[in-house]
Parts: sequence; structure tokens; C-alpha cells
Amino acid sequence: MMTSESTAIDVPESSSAPKRKASLMAASGDGKGIAIFDFILRLGAIVCALAAAATMGTSDEDLPFFNQFFQFQASYDDIPTFQFFLIAMAMIAGYLVLSLPFSIVSIVRPHAAGPRIVLLIFDTVALALNISAAAAAADVVYLAHNGNATTNWFAICQQFGDFCRKVSGAVVASFASSVVFMLLVVMSGLALRRQ
Repeated sequence: MMTSESTAIDVPESSSAPKRKASLMAASGDGKGIAIFDFILRLGAIVCALAAAATMGTSDEDLPFFNQFFQFQASYDDIPTFQFFLIAMAMIAGYLVLSLPFSIVSIVRPHAAGPRIVLLIFDTVALALNISAAAAAADVVYLAHNGNATTNWFAICQQFGDFCRKVSGAVVASFASSVVFMLLVVMSGLALRRQ
């Protein structure tokens, strides 16, 4: 019969320092870095959303045709898509202001999952509203710049240059806000995954 003997091999550690995983998103190990960056991004999104709403709300131009009594006017409230854009961007800016306390709670208590889940859900809804308003307004701005020969819609930007510059700037600011929202949603998801 064969007897089996076991042999134990002792392998010492190669270094005396403990091994740690590298953090991709935050410098601090407790998640405060993500929460602080979240707060800063929210402030940037507030600026973008307010700039888009204010620029759209002040976009109007009068074009005298023959004299001062016969004028053409271009204003955001003449086009329902631009009205929707203004209301949506104002709602998004209001939501962002109201979300700042939840972001502060995430800084103070980085391991609390409740505020992050609330922010993730409402950020996703706000992202959808932001993208829909920006895309609809971008379509109308495209028609204002290029027109549509098939439907006999003429480009108005040759006559109403200031109006077109303002609404184009508002659309660009809204797309910048939507990019910030995309970053916020991804960061919230990563922060929840780490917990």
C-alpha cells in the first residue's frame, strides 16, 4: 500500500505594503470625490440651462420692410417648438437648483444610497426632457438656416440674423447641458455600483 505524505510550501509576501485597488473616479476612497464632482457638474448644468432659457427668451428681432409702420417680426413665442424649449429648459434649471441639496447630502454622507438613487432617476428624466427640447429646437433652427424647398419654407436667417444667432446659441447651450446630464447619470451609476 502506498502512503501519502503531504508537503507544505511556505511562500512569503514579496513586499510588506498592503495591496490596494486603484480607484478610477475618485482620489479619496470613500466616494467624496465623485460627490464633489457631481456637485460641480450640477452647477455647470445650471449655468448652461439658464443660459439656454434666457437666450431663447430674449430672442426677438424686428425687420422694417418699407417704413416703421410695416415691419416683420421674429420672436421665440411665434414658434411653438421654441416655447416648448423655453419651458423645458426653465424646468430643467429649476430641477437642477432643487437637486443641489441632494448632491450636498451625497458629499456629507457618501455611502448613503438613497439620495444617489433619487438623483439617478430624476437626472435620467431630466436628460430625456433636455434632449427632446434641444433636438426639436435644433430642427427648427436648421429650417431657419436652410429652409425646405419641397414645402416652400424659406430660410429666414438671411433677414433675421440676430434672431438666428440667439436661438442657435440657445440650442448649443442646451446640448452642453445634456452632455453634463449624461456625465451625471454615468457618475451616479458608478457611485451606486461601488457601494
